Amino acid sequence: MDKEKLHSLIEKEQPNICQVVIYKDGKEIYSDEWNNYKKSDCTHIMSATKSIVSLLIGIALDQGLIKSIDERVLDYFPGYNVKRGEKTIYDVTIKHLLTMKAPYKCKGDPWTKVCSSNDWTLSSLDFLGGRKGITNEFNYQTVCLHILTGLINKVSNMTPADFANKYLFEPIGVQGHINYLAKTVEEHKDFTMNKKPKENVWFCDPQGVGTAGYGLCFSAEDMAKIGQLCLDKGNFNGNQIVPSEWIEEITKPTCTTGNKFMNMMYGYLWWIINEEKNIYAAIGNSGNVIYIDPENNLAIAVTSYFKPTVFDRIDFIEGIIRPFILK
Repeated sequence: MDKEKLHSLIEKEQPNICQVVIYKDGKEIYSDEWNNYKKSDCTHIMSATKSIVSLLIGIALDQGLIKSIDERVLDYFPGYNVKRGEKTIYDVTIKHLLTMKAPYKCKGDPWTKVCSSNDWTLSSLDFLGGRKGITNEFNYQTVCLHILTGLINKVSNMTPADFANKYLFEPIGVQGHINYLAKTVEEHKDFTMNKKPKENVWFCDPQGVGTAGYGLCFSAEDMAKIGQLCLDKGNFNGNQIVPSEWIEEITKPTCTTGNKFMNMMYGYLWWIINEEKNIYAAIGNSGNVIYIDPENNLAIAVTSYFKPTVFDRIDFIEGIIRPFILK
């Protein structure tokens, strides 16, 4: 299969894909676009944002802004007013958030209550904890993960976008991002569901704190650069952007996620696709993916517009795109 046939196949079988960029052995070897997207256009990469936030936590650790992920979350929010009778929250650590093992006083994501508040970090803290205590069960959350970017904002005195621009994005050649604040519910929905290209923005709360569970807008080229950085153990042109030890730690399995997530393993906000071969991925709804294959020194980035029936697109990458490159 040549590039033209692959283009046609994707157009027919994966119609919401907007861009694919592939790096191998440190070089871009493939790039293509669909749905009237240009190479420089961005899409909302949805939950793949989580994996980028994991890298930012590693940078904050390296800078000493965070001492340890075993520290309790409330150590960083000493002014937070704990609700009467709540005890579990005192034992929740940063690691619990990174591994999706933090307990919450809610079923599912409390979008309405958090997103209608003025400070999403404090509102998310209101849901942290609960009567069951620390169970270490996998409990996938999106909106309440905002606590992590709130923490980055707290320790750095910078918005997460500014912190990422200075210490991650711009040093590896990713265009700087600015905050995007939706002033209405309709604007929030449009940000998620609109199929048109987006700018280099990070969705944020009224405090200017970028969302941790979703909200980043990237091109596939930018995502591939992140993938290559991970392949290079956090090093870019001789500069250590993310500690190599952190890259190794966040891509080790901490649990198996269950049938809802096709029994994939989970690291620190990264999905572990193949533990033996150390293949891992950032995955966002609608099939936004950074697929990293260290054995073949391969990073595959796919961006897609909103299509709720598409979850991870890993099967397509491994069944079609990866064999096309490694033929």
